[in-house]
Amino acid sequence: MDYKITSKSEEDTLELAENIESEKFNGMVICLNGELGSGKTVFVKGFAKALEISETITSPTYNLIKEYNEGQMPLYHMDLYRLDGKNKDIGITDYFNKDGICIIEWPEMLEEELPEERLDITFKVIDENTRIIVFKPHGSKYEDLCEAVL
Repeated sequence: MDYKITSKSEEDTLELAENIESEKFNGMVICLNGELGSGKTVFVKGFAKALEISETITSPTYNLIKEYNEGQMPLYHMDLYRLDGKNKDIGITDYFNKDGICIIEWPEMLEEELPEERLDITFKVIDENTRIIVFKPHGSKYEDLCEAVL
C-alpha cells in the first residue's frame, strides 16, 4: 500500500522527516526518489536534526557517502547521482548491515543491490513550494512505520 502526503513547504518536509525518525530502528534503509531540487536533502536534514546530529547536512554528491556518527545512532547519507551503474562493487551495500540508518538519494543507480525490505519515498514537484510525497513500504517493519506516522 502506498501513502501520499502533501508538503506545502520545506518546514512541512522537515517535520515529516522528524516524524519518520521517531520510528527509527537499526538497519533502516530509506530510498529517496525525485528530481533535483524536489526535497530529498531537505528530508535528510529533518531526519538528522531529529537524530540530534548538529553537523550541517549537505548532499554528498562528490563523496557518495557521508557518515554522521554523533547523534542517537549513525546516519549514512548516500547520494548515488554520479554513480554510473558500473561501480556497483565499491562497498555501498556493506552499509546495509551496519548499525545505523542508511538514507539513499538516487537509489535507482543501485537498484539490483538494494535490500528487499526498505522504505521508498518519492518526491513529486507540484510547484515552487508544494510536493506530493509518496511512501512505499517494503516489509512489515516499514508498513508498521507508515501506519504509525502517516
